[in-house]
Amino acid sequence: MMRVTINRPDKHNPLSRAVLAGLRSALEQAALETDLRCVLLRGAGEDYFAAGGDLRDLCSVRNADETEAMVIEARGVLDTVRDCPVPVVALVNGDALGGGAELAVACDMRVMAAHARIGYMHGRLNVSTGWGGGTDLFDLVGRSRALRMLARAEMVPAADALAWGLADAVTAPGETLEDCAASFIKPMLQQSPRLIRAFKAQAVATRRGGNRDGRREAEMRDFVQSWVHDEHWAAVDRILARSNPGPDRD
Repeated sequence: MMRVTINRPDKHNPLSRAVLAGLRSALEQAALETDLRCVLLRGAGEDYFAAGGDLRDLCSVRNADETEAMVIEARGVLDTVRDCPVPVVALVNGDALGGGAELAVACDMRVMAAHARIGYMHGRLNVSTGWGGGTDLFDLVGRSRALRMLARAEMVPAADALAWGLADAVTAPGETLEDCAASFIKPMLQQSPRLIRAFKAQAVATRRGGNRDGRREAEMRDFVQSWVHDEHWAAVDRILARSNPGPDRD
């Protein structure tokens, strides 16, 4: 397991270009660690996961060419999250706003503190989504809810996010985010790293809208490789040993 923290709590964890570059570097390192099963991404503190793009850093971006270059760079960073070969779980410790919401939704799963909210607040700045987060949102929660969130610049509380499928787990009263996350990811940590990567590959292909027949062929190849692997037969032997304890002895 790898932990990555957006550590600018005094500024509400804004996503400057330097922060995004650091995030890319961390995810590229994660891709190289073959024993890794998941990445946990959170913001520092308890108030903000990430408060969107760093406007002070980006205020010099004015013309269309500069803006397109900025979008391509930032979207590429979020693509390293989307395409990371292991699941990336956002620990939404506080509000995820604007670009921060796009980052949270770029992750594979979201564990939220009960007080946290996810808000596509772009409309308040008279801009649309730009880092691929709009596409992700429509895929995740459906047309009506995604449009509602965008058009109303709506702050979705954790309980609603869970009901909508925008969150996967929310802290219970008295439970810390770390404890909730540990419980949520525990089954992942018990899986073979090879299988985790095979499962994530299916998620990536689906997210990218890959050809269905191509996805099925890739799924079959992963199954064949896992079936003939020693790890599979060791698990089979354990199950058979439990179900067939052998002859009774005097």
